[in-house]
Amino acid sequence: MPEYRRAKEPGATYFFTVVTFERQKFLCEPESRNILRSAIKKVKGTYPFLIEAWVLLPEHLHCIWTLPEGDSDYSTRWAVIKKEFTKRITRIKTNALGDIEITNSRKRRRESRIWQRRFWEHMIRDQDDFNQHIDYIHYNPVKHLLVKEPRQWPFSTFHGFVKSGLYPEDWGTHISDTVKGMDME
Repeated sequence: MPEYRRAKEPGATYFFTVVTFERQKFLCEPESRNILRSAIKKVKGTYPFLIEAWVLLPEHLHCIWTLPEGDSDYSTRWAVIKKEFTKRITRIKTNALGDIEITNSRKRRRESRIWQRRFWEHMIRDQDDFNQHIDYIHYNPVKHLLVKEPRQWPFSTFHGFVKSGLYPEDWGTHISDTVKGMDME
């Protein structure tokens, strides 16, 4: 079996995609959002990182993080975030999540029915790559037909980018085919 090698550049900026197990749609529910926010805050207290952009969708999320100088350990951060989230959400959603069979492989690895086993990462190469990934994140709810315009999706850093003057409020209303065609999942 081939070994997957992740990019490990200390202090770099990374784009991530994290998906729920079997694409269950619960991440945008209020208790899920609160638990995820709390888990991230806890992890940032021990393993700091800067969130550059974020979008939360019902069954997955995309984000961009910048790690501190000399640090490339995003895997530990994601492991702890997922573990903290799983511990807390399982207490609330035991009945809703109980219908999904856990395979022997997942049992051996002590994995739950909350998250897919791994996550996808991409090290940002330059400013153009950063800008494309930021646009992808903010346009993603439109891509998934959840809203018609990015400003309609409440679970995104898009609104902060508008407030900071980085995007006009109507950004994404007449988006170019370049962003629409980006496939990073």
